[in-house]
Amino acid sequence: MKEISAGGVVFRHNEEGQLQVQLIQDRYGKVSLPKGKMEPGETVEETALREIREETGLTGEIVSEIDQIKYQYEHSSFGLVDKEVHYYLVKAIGGTHQAQIEEIRGVDWFEPMEAWRRQRQSGYDNNHRILAGALRQLGYQVTV
Repeated sequence: MKEISAGGVVFRHNEEGQLQVQLIQDRYGKVSLPKGKMEPGETVEETALREIREETGLTGEIVSEIDQIKYQYEHSSFGLVDKEVHYYLVKAIGGTHQAQIEEIRGVDWFEPMEAWRRQRQSGYDNNHRILAGALRQLGYQVTV
């Protein structure tokens, strides 16, 4: 069985013109990125934007693709699942910034290098290269 999810690294420029990157805190207390499963009839891009909107309250527009994460896991009913997660660099263009408390604990904006520090300190290892790729596209040099 194959399962496809999508999400993104959301960014904005605040009132002072400073670049900020969004991170979420998931239900396990880990730093993460908004993402979720593709629904029937959706494109991968539509999934990414819907999941960002549902989890963070923000509408966005895709700037570019960042990368994909692929792995396998054992599902109790379906057996071995091939999981594919597509990540995009997404510019925040509207909405009200708030966490979907049913799925995540919190959502906030960070200066890019602070976001990188938090990711390295308490994020999932497979998200290191996703956030690093987004930061590189935004003009910051980081190494995984």
